[in-house]
Amino acid sequence: MTYLNKLENVRSLLGVQKDEVYFIAEIGINHNGDLDIAKQLIDLAKHSGCNAVKFQKRTLEIVYSKDVLDSPRESPWGTTTRQQKEGLEFSLHDYIEIDRYCKQVGIHWFASAWDIPSQHFLREFKTPYNKVASAMATHLQFLVEVASEKKLTFLSTGMMTIEQISLAVGIFEEVNCPYVLMHTTSVYPSPEEILNLRAINSLREKFGVPIGYSGHESTVMPSLVAAAFGAIVIERHITLDRAMYGSDQAASLAEKGLVMLVDQIRRMSTVLGDGVKKIENGELEVAKKLRYWE
Repeated sequence: MTYLNKLENVRSLLGVQKDEVYFIAEIGINHNGDLDIAKQLIDLAKHSGCNAVKFQKRTLEIVYSKDVLDSPRESPWGTTTRQQKEGLEFSLHDYIEIDRYCKQVGIHWFASAWDIPSQHFLREFKTPYNKVASAMATHLQFLVEVASEKKLTFLSTGMMTIEQISLAVGIFEEVNCPYVLMHTTSVYPSPEEILNLRAINSLREKFGVPIGYSGHESTVMPSLVAAAFGAIVIERHITLDRAMYGSDQAASLAEKGLVMLVDQIRRMSTVLGDGVKKIENGELEVAKKLRYWE
């Protein structure tokens, strides 16, 4: 399948038109284990014009060792890492309510699983997409499990070499599972000087597949550049307040920044035009006034 065929297929699966960017609001764990906060973030994403919201799902005993879980850590939920992680995890009942609420609001939702049982858990909700977090993108058994669903997958590439990306891509290509490679830098928040947005073009040329951008910077401009470079999906963490408790809050956009970014991205195709150099409407009249005529 050619790049253009893959691009059109992904656009069809996303339900977007040519040059339209699909915007994912990453709620992640910024809800702090509070369903009401999660609903406020869903509302913020919908109000801002986002296409989808994304969460994170973990089986703590698989993702973390007992030593890590039992280690000291002060948090609103207690004094150990286990208590902190348990406080951030939603239950089955919570996800049933998230599923109901997103359908009521009219916005897609899905989640990135951080272990195979969590991937199985999420299957029950029949969400439209999968997401492979950068931390899981070198876990080949996990990738095989995700790709077996043949569901459009956003595959993040943070902390990965080209060789590691090639291994991941091969798994999805082998079973013909559609995917979008997500350029990202896994630093939270990411300084702008390490974002390397030209890698969007490099990844597209190397792998011949649609490319997206998952940003962890605290600013708006890089996501606009990514969209101008042809990223068909933009993913950004969102928050009610960047001063809230949580490791991802500082790398997130609050309401003002999110509304501005989504609005500017929605106007991107108008500004970029069709690339054909021509005399635009109105220029002839200006030429009559300003051009030197021999």
